[in-house]
Amino acid sequence: MTRPTGDLFADGGETGRLMARLNWADTPLGPVDGWPQSLRAAVRMVLSSRYPMLLLWGERFTQLYNDAYSALIGDKHPDALGGDVRITLAEGWDVLAPLIDEAMATGVASWVPALQLLLDRAGYREEAYFSVSHAPARDDEGRTVGVLTVCSEVTEQVVGERRLRLLRDLSVGGDGRTVDVESTCVRLAEAIGGHPLDVPFAAIYLRDGALLRRVACVGGEPVAAALPATLSTGQEHGWGLAAAAGGTTTEVAGVERWLTLPAGPWGDPVGTALALPLPSAEAGQPLGVLLVGVSPSRGLDEAYRSFHALLAQQVAVAVRNSQAYEEERRRAETLAELDRVKTGFFTNVSHEFRTPLTLMLGPLADALNDNEHPLPAVQRERVDTAWRNATRLLTLVNSLLTFSSLEAGQAHSQAREVDLAGLTAELSSVFRAAVERAGLRLEVDCPPLPRPVRVDPVNWERIVTNLLSNALKYTFVGRIRVALAADDEEIRLTVADTGIGIAEEDLPRLFERFHRVQGARSRSHEGTGIGLALVRELARLEGGDVRVESRIGTGTTFTVTLPWSATGRTAGPVAEVDGVGGAARATAQEAIGWLADPARAGASAPAGQPVRAYGGEDASRHARILVADDNADMRAYLARLLGEQGWRVQTVGDGRQALEAIRRERPDLVLTDVMMPEVDGFELVRRLRRQAATRTLPVVVLSARAGGDASVEGLDLGADDYVVKPFAAAELIARIRATLHGARSRGDRRDDSTPDAHGGTTDARGGAPGRQNVPADLPSGDAVATEVPPPAPDEARHPAPQRPAAVDEGWTYPSQPTSAAAMRRDVRASLEGLDVDPDTVADLLLAASEAVNNAVEHAQRPTRPEVRVRLRVADGTVRITVRDFGTWRDRRPAMDRGRGATLMNAYGDVRLMSTAEGTTVTIERRLPPPP
Repeated sequence: MTRPTGDLFADGGETGRLMARLNWADTPLGPVDGWPQSLRAAVRMVLSSRYPMLLLWGERFTQLYNDAYSALIGDKHPDALGGDVRITLAEGWDVLAPLIDEAMATGVASWVPALQLLLDRAGYREEAYFSVSHAPARDDEGRTVGVLTVCSEVTEQVVGERRLRLLRDLSVGGDGRTVDVESTCVRLAEAIGGHPLDVPFAAIYLRDGALLRRVACVGGEPVAAALPATLSTGQEHGWGLAAAAGGTTTEVAGVERWLTLPAGPWGDPVGTALALPLPSAEAGQPLGVLLVGVSPSRGLDEAYRSFHALLAQQVAVAVRNSQAYEEERRRAETLAELDRVKTGFFTNVSHEFRTPLTLMLGPLADALNDNEHPLPAVQRERVDTAWRNATRLLTLVNSLLTFSSLEAGQAHSQAREVDLAGLTAELSSVFRAAVERAGLRLEVDCPPLPRPVRVDPVNWERIVTNLLSNALKYTFVGRIRVALAADDEEIRLTVADTGIGIAEEDLPRLFERFHRVQGARSRSHEGTGIGLALVRELARLEGGDVRVESRIGTGTTFTVTLPWSATGRTAGPVAEVDGVGGAARATAQEAIGWLADPARAGASAPAGQPVRAYGGEDASRHARILVADDNADMRAYLARLLGEQGWRVQTVGDGRQALEAIRRERPDLVLTDVMMPEVDGFELVRRLRRQAATRTLPVVVLSARAGGDASVEGLDLGADDYVVKPFAAAELIARIRATLHGARSRGDRRDDSTPDAHGGTTDARGGAPGRQNVPADLPSGDAVATEVPPPAPDEARHPAPQRPAAVDEGWTYPSQPTSAAAMRRDVRASLEGLDVDPDTVADLLLAASEAVNNAVEHAQRPTRPEVRVRLRVADGTVRITVRDFGTWRDRRPAMDRGRGATLMNAYGDVRLMSTAEGTTVTIERRLPPPP
């Protein structure tokens, strides 16, 4: 019994309902009632499957399929039902026919993954990919009468993988291996050109000022001819470049009007292009534009647009990286050029230094060796100091000249056959006196070598000298050992010490020029920072190298290796050891200066007669001055210079010794260098200001560190003055004298005032409470205390216990640069007895210093050549007023340090009032409430 027709298609979904309504009698299959059982079974299987399936039956290849397959053929459904597949898929039949014919002829199923197929299912000739299986379909008698096709579309996977390969190729093409941006763009275009199915043509435009300039394109001559080479960013050319340069992605239709370019797998003409901005780090300012053609065989859907966006981003990243690399390369070339210029400058300057140094050293040596007209003892000591330091300067100049020659690649080794063991032992012996004076042992083990050695003796002297000098500087107990040994491969020079050692993290940078280990204990801070770098460069110049081993607290070993192969060079005549050694002797003499003489350490220089050229009568004639400096010649010079003024001078070698000397006996003034071992000058000032007993001790900082930063740092810590080397002796003495006078004046005011019953002060000479009298012998140029009204009776009887006591005091200073230092001393002394945080005091002093400096520098044609300062502390507020008596003038560039207003506003509330009579600056600081 035959089942009703509707039952056959009942479970086939939408396609089944269409098949049920179709008049099959008009098809080659005839009425459904006449279909064989095998066809019915095949149809039920196709309709019940969720997988795309197509049944071709009979000689006309009549099509029967399910809902899943209908989605694959797009616009061809539902007309394809009951029709001939050769008509429905005519555009792709040349690919499908062989597969179908094979299945019907052989009765064997086939499987083809990612079969490329041309489809016209969406209004254009589409590139599609399917994984397809063709199996024979048999009738009731077992004859093959059709084909059962099972397929799935893999177009998105195939195209997606292809596009990922393009993005990967772009990342490789923009990996920074090119030397400029244009070369990078050419490589990117070449990578894009390898994928014409997705990008038929492309052009990269980069912004060049107000222009867009094409730097690379792909697609052949027709593309290059159709696209503009340059155009203004505000000029539209039909390709959407101007809009894209402004940051808007633009779709360009009708490309065939300007360019006929076959593309895609079927050779169809390109009709659409996209102009995409190349994003940069600045929003709204793209690097340029990427113009790409759209494949005519792929729809410009969301996935295709996303791919183009990724493409533009990849190109932009590569271009930015290339620009950064090119900029870095240009910067490196600029730095290299600066380095070459600097090296040339050092070379020229070093050469120029040699002439005046020769003219200095020659007469100095003649004066010292003149037996017919011998120098008096005092003059001999002065000339000997000048000769030693001129020799040291010549050594430094020679080191700089050698290093600059090495940097410029102009240094050469003047190899000579030398007795290397004897030369090394002789150079080491030059340091014996310095080493033994330091309380160390010098061990020298330099047996004769088995073969002759050819090296430059001058270079070898510098190597040995620098290593021994370095060992002595950082070794305080134990020994220094110099050893020379050899084997069949190389010669080894070893300089080992039992010094402080070097941290492991500092070892890799030890041979870098100008590198110094921070915080390391040493005998001296003096040095250029190129000694070890010079050792490495000279060792390499001789064909060898140097290495270092060290442990903190154990010691350091430097090993210079010299292969025998490097000593086989053509040599000149045998060099005598006496021909070298000057640099070693000068370095050893300098090292002796690091060492404190036990017989003289801490001794005071006798007071002498003052030199009248430096000033008249001195009220502080017999003051005690403590000098801290790690240079022995500088200590001796300062002791002699200051002693000639009638001052008693004690010298020490560093800040730690200075602190010990101050604990034993407080001096009247401390004169300290900045760069010293163990405790430097700034740390010395910091420790003195933290202790109540030394908080008011006058300190003058003496340093070779010039510049505003160094002086501000010293003054901010509480130093009374800052003197830069080289200095004039008269200036140094005048500054010390002024500092001593200021300290004495403050001491007189404190001594003349005693507490009264109400916690105020009463002048010992009968003055009213709160009144300060000017000492009769106060010298010109120091602060003049002005009369201050006494506090109100209620304030005297009921002082606020948790607030600083009220202060109202004023001074008048001459309009000269030294007034700022005098002001700082006076204001600090006035604030000492109050419970004001030391950091707040330091802030106020720094701000007030800037105000006084401004008053001195900018008061034009003052009616009074003076600056008045008033300090008032009341109601928890500190107010400092600075007034000048001139008209304001603009700051000259040479005077502009760029710090005054910033510092004053940083440390207080600042108000400025300028009138025809002068300018008044008021600095206020609110004190924090008591705990």
